Amino acid sequence: MKANLLSIKGTWREVADAARTTIGLEAGTGEPSSSWKRRMILAEHSPIRKLHINWKWTDLKYWVSVHLVRHKYGIEHFVQSQRPDRPNSTDNRDDAPQSTLINHEGIANLQAIINISRKRLCNQAMPETREAWQAFLETFKEFEPELYGACVPDCIYRGWCYEYKSCGYHLTENYKERLVEYRAGINQPNIPWGWWACFFCGFPNPTRHEVCERCGTARTE
Repeated sequence: MKANLLSIKGTWREVADAARTTIGLEAGTGEPSSSWKRRMILAEHSPIRKLHINWKWTDLKYWVSVHLVRHKYGIEHFVQSQRPDRPNSTDNRDDAPQSTLINHEGIANLQAIINISRKRLCNQAMPETREAWQAFLETFKEFEPELYGACVPDCIYRGWCYEYKSCGYHLTENYKERLVEYRAGINQPNIPWGWWACFFCGFPNPTRHEVCERCGTARTE
């Protein structure tokens, strides 16, 4: 299986101008800063839906493709047919195994990519499906690092695991580190010298306190 980036449709200038329209301002100039892009993505305001990523998986297992086509909001799928009268198809469609390798193209806006990442990066997703989605994310990491950083499993996104059958990742030290990284710099209060910020809710606490005054989370630093 391989994922290839086909194109990025739309520009961040267009996103910024749409945002300016919503607050009664005229179009601006120049490329928005990385910080602005990250805040807009994490806020998930509607202008981010003006940007679309177009990509293609080759040699993707048919059953993995079936998992992915279940996502339908803000995304379109173009999946290789298994009809016997199409090129490179089997003679008998009934004999085609679920492991048949196919091509699967997708185009999705940024909101959809964030939403799908929450489910397909979860450890409860099938490993092959998680691998395919991660391979797609890697295709645009160099060009859209702010979006890449916002694509996280649901436990990071929501600050806890709400799966029926938890893998337990949300109880690990690595989870705590990733959660801090994901939330870094977003609406966090100024921390007085010598105080510590709760990794869970960001509340500033005096050094003498070992648990957060707001949420009761134990100090981790």
